[in-house]
Amino acid sequence: MIAIRNSNQRGHANHGWLDTSHTFSFASYYDPRHMGFGPLRVINEDRVSPGRGFGSHGHQDMEILTYVLSGALAHKDSMGNVETLHANDLQRISAGTGIVHSEFNGSSTEPVHFLQIWLEPAAPGLKPNYQQLSLTEEQKLGKLVLVASPEGGGPLKIHQDANVLIGQVEAGQTLDHALETGRSAWLHVIRGAAAVNGHALVTGDAAALTGETSVNIAGVDPNTEVLLFDLA
Repeated sequence: MIAIRNSNQRGHANHGWLDTSHTFSFASYYDPRHMGFGPLRVINEDRVSPGRGFGSHGHQDMEILTYVLSGALAHKDSMGNVETLHANDLQRISAGTGIVHSEFNGSSTEPVHFLQIWLEPAAPGLKPNYQQLSLTEEQKLGKLVLVASPEGGGPLKIHQDANVLIGQVEAGQTLDHALETGRSAWLHVIRGAAAVNGHALVTGDAAALTGETSVNIAGVDPNTEVLLFDLA
């Protein structure tokens, strides 16, 4: 079964300095039909104005992935990490017993555009931890790259039975991902257009796949990028 979540169905808020869209219920956006998908709790698409951002705030018992699409994102946290992420950079924070961090636009002239993703951990009270990963356009082109998975799997280690993949597919080409029995998938179109198991999706659209044996992504636009969650 496939359920489509169109981009314009997401929660949306424009605070002037922050333009944000919420795939699932978050902050002032609440929809009991869209509270998450399995352990996947948050996909926020944020655009932050130059010099603005999120001041110091805390998190606990959450696996947080941030993927920068354009611009620069300046990060600082209570674990002592001070980093600036750029396009194609990913960050993973296991908040565990508790962390405090801030996220600001690292540029005084250009906006920053990024996705922030939350997954519930398999167990509470973990030790907080931080990782970072840089991708290239060449690494993503024509394939689905595993960027995060449980301990011992992908380069970013998340404490949940979830595999996170990113890929780019050209027009007329396809990407395929097999789903093991009992697993489901959530696919989010970062940019471009694709047919997912025969369903047309464009930028910001998503598809929830349950009871399927595979995910087939057929490129329509020449520069399509997708984010795929393979979930227990």
